[in-house]
Parts: sequence; C-alpha cells; structure tokens
Amino acid sequence: MAVAFKIPESVLVVIHTPALDVLLIRRADADEFWQSVTGSKDHWDEDFALTAAREVAEETGIRCGAGSLLAAGLRDWQLENVYPIYPQWRHRYAPGVLLNRERLFSLQVPAGTAVQLHAREHTAYQWLPYHAAAQACYSPSNAEAILMLPRFMP
Repeated sequence: MAVAFKIPESVLVVIHTPALDVLLIRRADADEFWQSVTGSKDHWDEDFALTAAREVAEETGIRCGAGSLLAAGLRDWQLENVYPIYPQWRHRYAPGVLLNRERLFSLQVPAGTAVQLHAREHTAYQWLPYHAAAQACYSPSNAEAILMLPRFMP
C-alpha cells in the first residue's frame, strides 16, 4: 500500500472581526503552538480558495465556502510564503521535500462568531487584538501575516 504524503502547498487563513480581533487556535500536538487556520491541499490541482474554505470549516466549524453567508469575507491576499518544513513534521511529506509554499488569506467574521474546534487537531481557541495575536503566534510567518491584516481590510 502506498503512503499518502502531504502536499507541500498550503494555506494560512487569518480569521478576524471588523475590530481586528484575531482567532488563534492551539495545536493538539504542540501545547504552546498557537496559530491561525492552516492546512495543505488535498490534491495538487485543488484551488487555494477551496483549500482555505475547507480548512476553516474543518478546524473551526465556520462555513465560508461558496454560497455561505461568509463567502464574501474570504479574501485571497495573492501573497505566498515559502518556508522550511519543521523537522518534526517532515516525515509527513515525501522524502526530500523540505519546503512548503503557503498562500495567505483572511476571513472577516462578525464578533461573537461561534467556533467549534476539531478536537483531534486543536485543543483551545482565543480571540485577541491583532497585535497580541501576532505576539502569541509560534510561527514568524503567521505573526507577520497578522500584522499585515489592516492592509487587507475591506
């Protein structure tokens, strides 16, 4: 049986309110690893926007795909990060894959939007003002994206 490796193309979705409170979720496999929604494509030709909407729904229960009330709030920043895959997670990728390409998105939601975490992936969430959220992030590229958020407001 062939091993299904992760595709080294992913999304980062900064979920925020109009007041710039940002949702952070804590990874189940790393106690102090707070982050925005992230996730890899399911197949190579999956559109980044579809990946973003799917990952938001899977990780937070927030629906923002086509036809949803929040679909207009999902913004593709047309920016990408390329970064080294952390050594502890390289086994999930094909041998020799060391870099990931990450497309940046934001999703504006109303204050008080309900969050339902996928328990296998995340153990807690918090809403923080965007500067505090950036400081709480483990990943420097995630923190940088949060700090850029005001530039991408509707």
